[in-house]
Amino acid sequence: MYKFFVQPQVDETDHSIYGYEVLLRKRQKDTWTLPTNFSEISLDDQAKLLEQTAAALKTSLTNKVIAFNLNHDQIENPLTLGVIVALKKRINPSALTIELTDAPTLEEVQRYSILLHQNGMQLVLDDVGTGTNTYENIKDALPYVDQIKFAMQNLRMSGEANQIPELLAFWTKIARNYRLDMVLEGVEDQHDQALAAKFGIKIHQGYLYGKPMPA
Repeated sequence: MYKFFVQPQVDETDHSIYGYEVLLRKRQKDTWTLPTNFSEISLDDQAKLLEQTAAALKTSLTNKVIAFNLNHDQIENPLTLGVIVALKKRINPSALTIELTDAPTLEEVQRYSILLHQNGMQLVLDDVGTGTNTYENIKDALPYVDQIKFAMQNLRMSGEANQIPELLAFWTKIARNYRLDMVLEGVEDQHDQALAAKFGIKIHQGYLYGKPMPA
């Protein structure tokens, strides 16, 4: 059994809910865990779960954003865009953004950018600065996206937390240069809030605002 858990994204400008990231979880005995392989459940079935989640959150009434992740296997699948466009039509007027968790090729990001924008969706590059999403790997994609997300928790888990201020300075500059919105993930306390304020990052996500929970 699978379910989407949701984690709020908060706009610190007015302390309001900006939107929700949906995170797939699998039921194992008496607990919900992260799937070891996201291909265990088809994208069609994930879309149905997301439709149910949007209904539970009543995002068609509140106009809060739902952020849905795609990994590189899903990006490469020629059927994925059709599933996403059909999903958006079913949940209209709910706002839907697509987060690419792995660095796309230039052809992929161009294709996604055109189709998503034509259908009223935004495109996001997730986890910038970590994994495959280094600046060299994604710099050509930046003109085609609307938002970048910086995940402090990734650096903490890898023992590189001391690099966070320097990397935040770099990526906020990139966001300004490309006129991109930016989300700061891994906000856990007031120190993290102060760090975000220092760099002018308004949209926050993290345990300070809530752990992932069923909708």
